Formats: sequence, structure tokens, C-alpha cells
Amino acid sequence: MTKFGVLGSGEVGQTLARGLREKGYDVRIASRTPGKLADLSQATGILAGTLGEVARWADSLVLAVLGRAAEDALSQAGRANLEGKLVIDTTDPITDEEPVDGVLRFFTGPNSSLMERLQAAFPGARFVKAFNSVGADLMVDPQFGGIRPTMFYCGNDPDAKAAAARVIEQLGWEAADMGTAVAARAIEPLAQLWCIPGFLEGSWAGHAFHLLRR
Repeated sequence: MTKFGVLGSGEVGQTLARGLREKGYDVRIASRTPGKLADLSQATGILAGTLGEVARWADSLVLAVLGRAAEDALSQAGRANLEGKLVIDTTDPITDEEPVDGVLRFFTGPNSSLMERLQAAFPGARFVKAFNSVGADLMVDPQFGGIRPTMFYCGNDPDAKAAAARVIEQLGWEAADMGTAVAARAIEPLAQLWCIPGFLEGSWAGHAFHLLRR
């Protein structure tokens, strides 16, 4: 059984930890202050630990922290504890500034991405971008009248991408491979697009992307 460690104790981290547990994975969740996850652990049996403890224990990881805290969180997890492991990267490079006409502000430009920065900073890890372009409420078993929404993903390692694709599909999505880590430059801005209806119309849980093919 694959041991998944979820790095991040927010809504995304807790949702994916529950979802992975429901799909049969052995799961632990990490926080800088693990004690605040006591209620989750009691309700689900998912053990909580520090970033380093969970990263050391896990075979594969989910990175589910604020984008601006991602590099620090991985440093706390420990470079050696990331070596050779799949890291499903859910983060987006969102600043703490207010959106402009519903559009989130990013600290990256159009020809760079947060995941590329993380891959360069931690070359031993095998990053795959996914689950960054939808709200936590829809991440596990989304329901759209029998149509599976599309989860775009990318990364440099073929085996890591294949493993991530299996997880994406197990969690109820159609997996769409967009290529190498460079494609994160296109996938990360999907979060901006997804959030516009929320900021402008108050609609946060009723939409997802779907790729039509002929």
C-alpha cells in the first residue's frame, strides 16, 4: 500500500487526505503545529505529524500549502526526505494582494511557474502539478451529471506522472497530461480563471474544467 504524506493542514490538505484515505491509501498529514489536527485525526484515524516526520514516513507526497510558503515547507520537510518521491503539487503562486476585477495576482510571470521553481530548488523530488485549479469542495468525487471533469497535470518524470494520473482518476477526474514541468506556466493560471466566478458572482463550488476531444 502506498503511503501518502500530505504536507499542509488547510482545507485542501485535509480534503485530499480524507479522499486518499477513502481510496485505500495509508495517509498521514503534516503541519508545523500538528496538535491543531487533533479533531481530524480523531474523526478519520489519519495520524498527524510535523513536516519532517510525515515526509520521512511517506512513499509519496501531496504539497498543499500556500504558494508563497511552498519552498519553506519543503525545506522543513527535509531535502533527503523528498529524494526520489512523487510530490503532487497543488500550489499556486498567489500573492496576498487583493484580486483585480476578480483576477488573482501571481508572483510569477507568464514565462515561469511556481512548480518549475520548486523543481529547480529540490531536483531530487519528482513534482507533478495537479489539483491547483479547482476548489477543495470538488477535489474528491466531483459530480457533474455523469461527466467527469478534467484535471490537467504535468511534470518531468514519466513514472511520477503515471502514478499521479492514477490518483487523479481514483479521485473521480479525467486525467489530461500536458507534458513537462514547463506546462505549469499554463496550468497554474487556470486557478485565476476558476476563481473569477467566485469573486464576481459568489459561485465557488459549481464549476470545473472539461477538455472536449474529437
